[in-house]
Amino acid sequence: MSESSVKNVAPATEGGWLERRFQLRQRQTKVKTECLAGITGFLAAAYLLVVIPGLLAVGGMDKGAATTGVIVVFVLGSLLMAFYANLPFMVGPGIGGSVLVGITLAGDGVTWPVALGIACWSGILFFIMTVFGLREIVTRSVPQSIKLGLTASIGIFVALLGFRNAGLVMANAKTSALGLGDFTVPGALIALLGLLVAIGLQARKVPGAILWAILLATVAGIPFGVTHLPEHWLSLPHSVAPLFGKVDLAGAINIAFLPFLFIFFASEFFSTMGTTLAVGGEAGLLDEHGNMKHINRPFMVDSIAAALGPVVGIPAATALIESSAAAEAGGKTGLTALAAAVMFLLMLLFTPVALMIPKEATAPALILIGLNMFSNLRKVDLGNFTDALPVLMMVMITLISNSFGTGIAGGLLFYILIKIVAGKGREVPLGLYILAVPLVYYFATLVHH
Repeated sequence: MSESSVKNVAPATEGGWLERRFQLRQRQTKVKTECLAGITGFLAAAYLLVVIPGLLAVGGMDKGAATTGVIVVFVLGSLLMAFYANLPFMVGPGIGGSVLVGITLAGDGVTWPVALGIACWSGILFFIMTVFGLREIVTRSVPQSIKLGLTASIGIFVALLGFRNAGLVMANAKTSALGLGDFTVPGALIALLGLLVAIGLQARKVPGAILWAILLATVAGIPFGVTHLPEHWLSLPHSVAPLFGKVDLAGAINIAFLPFLFIFFASEFFSTMGTTLAVGGEAGLLDEHGNMKHINRPFMVDSIAAALGPVVGIPAATALIESSAAAEAGGKTGLTALAAAVMFLLMLLFTPVALMIPKEATAPALILIGLNMFSNLRKVDLGNFTDALPVLMMVMITLISNSFGTGIAGGLLFYILIKIVAGKGREVPLGLYILAVPLVYYFATLVHH
């Protein structure tokens, strides 16, 4: 073999299996960094193991079975993202879809099997659009200013979620207006301690700063009664039998359910698009136009998860915004998603350990991540009001609706409207004009539901 041949072969063979499989050197990262990022992402998303089953139980589902189902979706979805898309995204059920199934639809008298059927049809539509590349076409037609704005919108959403979890900001029950919380209660003090630790460690460039802050805040919360130690550290997983295969696809085919189907579809569509671009930007995976190479791969993964999740009783699986914690910790490849999947798999036996981590301990991570993502706003040309105003509208709608999916949809509509009014309608891609029709319908359904 010639010397030149040896040089050509060497790069492909050097390094271990993880290096070759996840292209660590190419993305300038290491196994340790990826694993720490995966654990950090897991800790940031662990609260969903409590929140999602609780929401679904309100609608009549078995809470124990739902907890196991949530873990199964997390593991399988994140593994698929790791090995097929090679991206640092965790995949799991989102709060918005769970609220729709467990509270909104249940309140309208729709049984949870039928609600799961509606969610499943939405996932199937996702899959069809992904196969034909329509989701990628829509994503690429979104203007650069809106892409930057959606990252800022998600940032403000994540930061606000962190402040609320910390008890530093509260919503008025009568007016829904935001107000300051009580900074003297134990939960808020623990969150502030975690925030200061995270800032101090990040300033000193300590690896895994956010992870260490979460762990320290969890331990510090024990004597204050914020962290509750479990009675049993090990537990056998609940059976998913009460939920498995109970999805009612036939019952979901009803013209009366069309608005709900569209709410599922549109909110998850824009949430996924926003999460993919925002977290991809955090991980340095976007080009100069704000696009991601092979973006159809993560879209394919979340569409499969969204379609199959209802089979085990879990609706609206998607790429999670909590993945931003993993990206902030240095995650750039599918090894991060693999590490997170392993942690969730362990929770089948160690669920009490995950449930022990209080939301106040993970709040500082969300605050810092949200602040960092919101800083993308400075890249928007604020001197051009036809670009700046839609971004401002997107941020405001996100705050008011408490949904970044709705915020992105509103920002896109306002972008089209203001460009037309300003006499710059030709700057709007044809795809956005077509998209405007279902977006108007989406907001109409939100008003009535």
